[in-house]
Amino acid sequence: MSKRLSLVIFTLTCGLTMVTAPVRAEQSTAIYMAATSELENTELNARDKDNATLTPEDQKETKKDIKITSKIRKTVVRDKSLSVDAQNAKIITRNGVVTLRGPVASEAEKMKLQQIAQKTKGVVRVDNQLENKVP
Repeated sequence: MSKRLSLVIFTLTCGLTMVTAPVRAEQSTAIYMAATSELENTELNARDKDNATLTPEDQKETKKDIKITSKIRKTVVRDKSLSVDAQNAKIITRNGVVTLRGPVASEAEKMKLQQIAQKTKGVVRVDNQLENKVP
């Protein structure tokens, strides 16, 4: 009976080792890829933590500001000539002042988003902080 118990324990241990080894390998690979990825944006995220730059949480809750942001967003999303990055740009409106932030594919997209915002009724000024995405 002791031999059987030892065999069962050995089999279970081997089975657990075989099941968990690939998970550990995947975790290690994911951590390595995140650390070496060109898409790593930790520095940009750290910049936003100091409260010096506007983030979507800074959006005013007035009906006018929400309406302005909504109109700009709808126009941007409907424009199929814009990249996904441009369509996902941050649009923050405070007292009629629109701040545009995030990466875009080109200088032309940066200017196009600014023009869309400027043409929107109720916009007082546009602060264009969009950044050209590094190729």
